[in-house]
Amino acid sequence: MKHNSYFEGRVQSLALSEAEGPATVGVIEAGSYRFSTSSKEIMSIVAGAVRFKLPGEEWKACAAGQSFAVEPQVSFEIAADADAVYLCRYR
Repeated sequence: MKHNSYFEGRVQSLALSEAEGPATVGVIEAGSYRFSTSSKEIMSIVAGAVRFKLPGEEWKACAAGQSFAVEPQVSFEIAADADAVYLCRYR
């Protein structure tokens, strides 16, 4: 099991393998963060809520039970007002 830590430990995840491909499950502490993608990412919010901004778009909200997709080879912003839990599938 691989552990990932970003932004001085404020975003952390554990890697897992699904039949369809790799994934991570993690926690985002309150704050705003910028990530880059190497493959398509499907972010599902498991608990809490986040806001996200994809290239060329406005900020959007995403709450528990909702998801959004990020295309490969781009950077996106994600922000949370309180701890949020996510599942990210890499496709």
